[in-house]
Amino acid sequence: MNKIPVAILGATGSVGQRFISLLNNHPWFEVAALAASDRSVGQRYSQAARWVLDVPMPAYAKEMIIVPASTEAVQARIVFSALHNEIAQELEPQFAKAGAAVCSNASSYRRAEDVPLLLPEVNADHIHLIQRQRSNKGWSGCIVANPNCTSAGLTVALKALDDAFGVKKVFAVSMQALSGAGYPGVSSMDMIDNVIPNINGEEEKVEWEPRKMLGNLVNGAIELADIQFSVHANRVAVLDGHTICASVKLSAAPPDVQTISQALCAYQAPAAARELPSAPAPAIHLRKEADRPQPRLDRLTGKGMTTVVGRVRKDPLLDIKFVVLSHNTIRGAAGGSIYNAELLVSQNLLMP
Repeated sequence: MNKIPVAILGATGSVGQRFISLLNNHPWFEVAALAASDRSVGQRYSQAARWVLDVPMPAYAKEMIIVPASTEAVQARIVFSALHNEIAQELEPQFAKAGAAVCSNASSYRRAEDVPLLLPEVNADHIHLIQRQRSNKGWSGCIVANPNCTSAGLTVALKALDDAFGVKKVFAVSMQALSGAGYPGVSSMDMIDNVIPNINGEEEKVEWEPRKMLGNLVNGAIELADIQFSVHANRVAVLDGHTICASVKLSAAPPDVQTISQALCAYQAPAAARELPSAPAPAIHLRKEADRPQPRLDRLTGKGMTTVVGRVRKDPLLDIKFVVLSHNTIRGAAGGSIYNAELLVSQNLLMP
């Protein structure tokens, strides 16, 4: 197939850099434009970006000239948005109106009733919500949202349990990596020898977003899953990889740990999302060691797209407890958006 031209908005930031890295030699997509703030416009990317990833800057990006984040300057069928929420709220609809498929990392439209909040290995069918979106908005493009980077891995694990046993209540404590705060992020004076027990707005997102993703698409609308959540969010001194300790109340009588572990191991993405280039293989990897998963050792499982679960055991207050790890800037951000775009292509939902 001829590669589809794509653009990255917010290309110089940490998530924008992750897009640039992951799109290098992508089998379906070719980066046609890099857009950033006015202070970077007109510069070569290698001049404008302070590269913070631990992999080299791809050669294709180095000499590309930064353009304004406008529909006049950016010509692409797919637009990957790594914009801050306030800017995304203004700009993303402009690109959708111009006919582009906007795959967004911002939280601006996650709660919108006609915007899919998408994890293809969980709710690939929600992609068809964009038909209602196009009807409502009168535009030919679309906006598809990523979940919060902490919601992503937790929701994948909950989907496996919900399908097998039903989920009623979730208590979760997150230990979130520094890269989730962007660059330069949290001051070293605040973070070294410390845990910060608050991330503004994070707990509310993780308490609500999985209910949308685990809900059902019925007559063009999402019925939220009937699951109660209580979440504590913490920032810890880890570079990449969000860890969550979760306790879960199941709908059915709790099976033994082995049966629950088997359900996690056996979980597969829906058929529509299973063979896409960025599909995690496997969707869930179960670690059986007593001290895993660990961010430094396990965050790149499945090229950073696999959800890693460990320490599955009985919970004396609810039914079952476990630890979830997912790579926040790959599965929880840029890699997730690319996976969403692949699903759009496979379902013939791009405009010509």
